[in-house]
Amino acid sequence: MRVVVTGASGLIGQALKARLSADGHETVVLVRRAPGPGEARWDPSAESIESDALEGADAVVHLAGAGIGDKRWTTARKDVILESRVQSTSLLCGALATLERPPAVLVSASAIGYYGDRGDEELTEASGPGNGFQADVCRAWEKSTVEAEKARIRVVHLRSAVVLSRRGGALGRQLPLFRAGVGGRLGSGRQWFSWISLRDEVSVILHAISETSLVGALNASAPNPVTNREFTKELGRVLHRPAVLAVPPVALRLALGKQLADELLLGSLRVLPARLIESGFRFEDATVEGALREATGR
Repeated sequence: MRVVVTGASGLIGQALKARLSADGHETVVLVRRAPGPGEARWDPSAESIESDALEGADAVVHLAGAGIGDKRWTTARKDVILESRVQSTSLLCGALATLERPPAVLVSASAIGYYGDRGDEELTEASGPGNGFQADVCRAWEKSTVEAEKARIRVVHLRSAVVLSRRGGALGRQLPLFRAGVGGRLGSGRQWFSWISLRDEVSVILHAISETSLVGALNASAPNPVTNREFTKELGRVLHRPAVLAVPPVALRLALGKQLADELLLGSLRVLPARLIESGFRFEDATVEGALREATGR
């Protein structure tokens, strides 16, 4: 199988590329710099892409986009987050629609932020969109695949939960604090936290490529979401460190900005992978304990 990947330098992209290589598949990576072997150049801001590299691919996995939690959400930063997703997706899908031999499937990244802060509500792919910046970004992001859909390419919108890995992401930033014994719950800790292990995230992508019944929204989230309080307690237990502190909402808002803190850290998302389970997918890490032990090497 020949798979084109964008965002291959990120946490998920690196793991996906390694799995594809280990399984004997050919990978073509789209990069913004001068390309090397197995790479092709694109520049979404300049609306430039080497379309020849897409011709004859079996699948495309689109993971590119500016980090949503890396910096404070200033007006300029929010523009970067939105434009990096919409511009790159529109460019890629426009190019795919012109190919003589287009791929059978495009797996295009999205996020569970689509659903917004929903309290204790159980959320599946049938749930409607929520409110807030994340939800607005995800709606625009998913709509940007329209040209690929018009070209009859099967499009899967991968609504990913928080990916757990010691190599980066949210857990990578938390681990030094918890190992030092100063980790703790965020706010009340009652907000729901939906997650997925890195190896399951990669497996979901491969499943989405091979399972032809999957079209549209797909929740890449483990089947057992937990509250932030439960997650904090389990991480402390796995690391054999105390995790009894609490970070008050006001401190998070001062440090990160109100909107980012309220949506990413204090918002409640209880997401269930209904379509994955219906399609026969099996999670390697179905519980947060198992996922944290896998992620931390314990």
